[in-house]
Amino acid sequence: MNARVYLAELLGTFLFMMIGYTSFAAIGAAAPPTTGLLVVPFAFGLGLMAAIFAFGHISGAHYNPAVTVGIVLDGRLPAVQGAGYIIAQIIGAIGAAALIAVTLSQSVVAAGITKPGAGVSDVSALVLETVFTALFVVVILASTKRAPALAPLAIPLTLVAIHLAIATVTGSSVNPARSIGSALVGGDLTGLWIYLVGPIVGGVIGWGVYRGANNPQDPDDLVEVVDDRG
Repeated sequence: MNARVYLAELLGTFLFMMIGYTSFAAIGAAAPPTTGLLVVPFAFGLGLMAAIFAFGHISGAHYNPAVTVGIVLDGRLPAVQGAGYIIAQIIGAIGAAALIAVTLSQSVVAAGITKPGAGVSDVSALVLETVFTALFVVVILASTKRAPALAPLAIPLTLVAIHLAIATVTGSSVNPARSIGSALVGGDLTGLWIYLVGPIVGGVIGWGVYRGANNPQDPDDLVEVVDDRG
């Protein structure tokens, strides 16, 4: 197994999360409340885009355990290799959060901990995280198969849209690695289970929707197992 693909997932997730997590320092306490509604979603979306272009040609640019689950279920990646991807993603996210805590402060990391918004129950947050992750995974599976040249733009823009939609409702994770990094380093594991269970179940549902909506007899929809990329 080529170690470069795991390193690419680790570094790509690190880059993605460094930009996303640091955006919470950028909005600061002095910024108008509405500033974060734009800064944070675009930071995560553009951070993902940067990571895709930097390391995506090596590993396929998952940077998200829920995405890896969908890719594995679709037969594009062996399960054992998928497990390695997920471990690398989590390490990359924790590393990014740790660096921000050391260079800025733990409070900056804590500001990015995903948690339900005011008046939103854990169950409601769980359902929304599941649904929006499923939609995200459908976009990823479809765009990488049907329009791979546009996928590096379509996927980050979809993430921006999701963040704009649910950032104030659920904290907008749709990515277990993103939530693990901020929760562990930020020092608050309360509600973390929502952002582990919801996105993983969403990844499975998203794959099911994608496969159900496509014709298995269409050659363009036949799945392929990727090689080690190098």
